[in-house]
Amino acid sequence: MTSMLAQGRDLRGRDLHDHKLHGSGRADSEGDINLGEGRARWWAGQSEDVQAGLAEDSRYFLHQALSTPCLDLIEGAQGSWLTSVSGKRYLDFHGNSVHQLGHGHPRVVAAVQQQLANLPFAPRRYTHQVAIDCARTLAELAPGDLNRVLFAPGGSEVVGIALKLARFITGNSKVVSLWDAFHGASLDAISVGGEACFRAGMGPLIAGVERIPPPTRYRGVWYRGEGDDVHYVDYLEYVIEKEGGIGAFIAEPIRNTDVQVPSKAYWQRVREICDRHKVLLIVDEIPNALGRTGHWFSFEEFGIEPDIICLGKGLGGGVVPFAALITRDRFNQAAAISLGHYTHEKSPIGCAAALATIETIREEGLLAKAQEDGRFMAAELGKLAERHPLIGQVRGIGMLWALDLVVDHQSRARNSQAAERLLYRCLELGLSFKVSQGNVIQLSPPLNITRADLVRAITILDRALGEIALSPKQEHHHD
Repeated sequence: MTSMLAQGRDLRGRDLHDHKLHGSGRADSEGDINLGEGRARWWAGQSEDVQAGLAEDSRYFLHQALSTPCLDLIEGAQGSWLTSVSGKRYLDFHGNSVHQLGHGHPRVVAAVQQQLANLPFAPRRYTHQVAIDCARTLAELAPGDLNRVLFAPGGSEVVGIALKLARFITGNSKVVSLWDAFHGASLDAISVGGEACFRAGMGPLIAGVERIPPPTRYRGVWYRGEGDDVHYVDYLEYVIEKEGGIGAFIAEPIRNTDVQVPSKAYWQRVREICDRHKVLLIVDEIPNALGRTGHWFSFEEFGIEPDIICLGKGLGGGVVPFAALITRDRFNQAAAISLGHYTHEKSPIGCAAALATIETIREEGLLAKAQEDGRFMAAELGKLAERHPLIGQVRGIGMLWALDLVVDHQSRARNSQAAERLLYRCLELGLSFKVSQGNVIQLSPPLNITRADLVRAITILDRALGEIALSPKQEHHHD
């Protein structure tokens, strides 16, 4: 088995570079670089138990881009750490954005266990107090008249509900979104998503979606300093005026996967344009809400108020799949249609997990801690950038950070070769993170991580970056 892996074959002896087996393999997508020699070498170094488990996983699961083939066979997840069946431990700075409280937080686990004993499931047409408490809590968290709620099993479904509600309220079916955006993997979500690799080969999707360039400041056309990205909003108004029939603009206030943080001026102008043209502003807070940016919602950083909020991922405390939509009281007009008629809509265990998550963030002071730790990360990652020319830019907020790896600082050409090597070296040293756009190291630790573990992660990155710089140069990906 090891020899097959070393020769660039998968766990069933097939070519790792066969994109028909594993997806597009694009390096500029929102997920990891998971094909090629790096993954083969990683496999080859795993224990026999891990290799056997990965082989069985490969045998029974449908292969798909971005999540196949797997890295390791884990048997434990506790706090900030993942544990492999081989005994290897990883600091989890990835977590699929569900781990604001780390893994297996005792308060969330206890709430779910108690709810399983009391009321594990609520059939359609019935409600229960836990659902009512959860809806009220979310309504109280949101600003203004954002106090009407619907629940769903996952974020993609909530995005679908938001699109349906926007059509109903405005009477307009067209949507504007951003290139490079990710809003979920269902057909309606990829229709408004901005990553072509998700739509490739899928045939007709939702019509009437117009995409505009995102406010990508490091490689932006206009970027000269703070606020210069506001010019990107001109695309939004142009499309609204020229296309007509636009009902909604959907975007993440801060793009999670490669941590694009627009200026306050950008988002305030977006809000003004949407108001003037009667276009609903849908914010996708699925990966970043509940403290990731040091706020309950990331849009709070920009002093705006959306019309519809989409929540998910960490809302279930990293234990239960659970998502929610919050919208304005005056949009409670669709009683005659089913916006989100899901079997597990008012999931008692999902609501219990969400309530425990919000209560824990409050009681442990994790919003303030995220802001304080964010200042620490800014300083320490800034020092890494001074020491390592591979880092073209450090960007982030709260507990969401990115290292943009480049070939050189003049061209800013993406260095995906270095990103892949850094990923596997850091995994060897016990740190797991996400690679996005082929060259961006995304760092997303639990909000309740200890300062000692933050220092440990910085130390690992420092060591690995130094080792990569000293090793022989290999070919780089330029764009």
